[in-house]
Amino acid sequence: MTVGPTTRRRQLGADLRRLRERKGLTLEEAGGRVGISKATLSRYETKEGSVKWPAVDALCREYGASDAERQALVELAKGARIQGWWRSLADPVPESMNLMLTLENEVVREDHYACMYVPGLLQTRAYAEAVHRASEVGCTDQEVTHMVDIRMRRQELLTRDEPPRLRAVIDEAVIRRVTGGRATMREQLRHLLVSARSPDISVQILPFSAGAHAAAVTSFVILGGPDSSLDVAYLDILGGGLFMEKPQELERYRLAFEYLCAQALDVDASATAIDRVCKEL
Repeated sequence: MTVGPTTRRRQLGADLRRLRERKGLTLEEAGGRVGISKATLSRYETKEGSVKWPAVDALCREYGASDAERQALVELAKGARIQGWWRSLADPVPESMNLMLTLENEVVREDHYACMYVPGLLQTRAYAEAVHRASEVGCTDQEVTHMVDIRMRRQELLTRDEPPRLRAVIDEAVIRRVTGGRATMREQLRHLLVSARSPDISVQILPFSAGAHAAAVTSFVILGGPDSSLDVAYLDILGGGLFMEKPQELERYRLAFEYLCAQALDVDASATAIDRVCKEL
């Protein structure tokens, strides 16, 4: 899978910090040697904002990086300037969605736990519209349509030549909550069944009978990069989302997801459960 600009940017920040620490320099010392401020170098290392490749080249030389390391990091810096498909949309993407779209555009795997609605990548258009109308009550019809258009465009990553591996654990409450009316819900459940037949997608239902479980608070997604050190956990919260990438935070969500998979019905039993609920509608 092609490595995208955000993955490059994040990898670049991690590598610059590793090289500086290997050299035993502080941010202030390293920045002073190449003529950039401590704040700028800190931003480079924390993977935020743009980066100038000549500065990366100079830093690598100060750090005593090999020619291969230096060239690789310079290429990462140059590649990090490429922008994603959503930048060309006529209407702007809300800032709260920008990072999510950027990261998702480059994933090799996604692990979803959904406690309220079907994961966005598996929603039908009618269901997605119903979700947005319910959760974004202050939005105009035009704004809702724009958000649904983005969601539908996001789903194109599932039809790429090398799509990400998608695992979804969906609470039973999700498939029983009639969202958008009975016809819309039937269509959504049928779409879920069809999607689950893909070799790259697995869907498991977490039944009410499972009782208390490892993620009783909120829905979350683990966005997996080409290297697990670049993984990010995304939590749905009112008014936006929260990203977590510290190792100890990520480990908690990875472990929670594995527990959820173990507590949920297997894929065949899950398909039977979805079909049964669909027929009840």
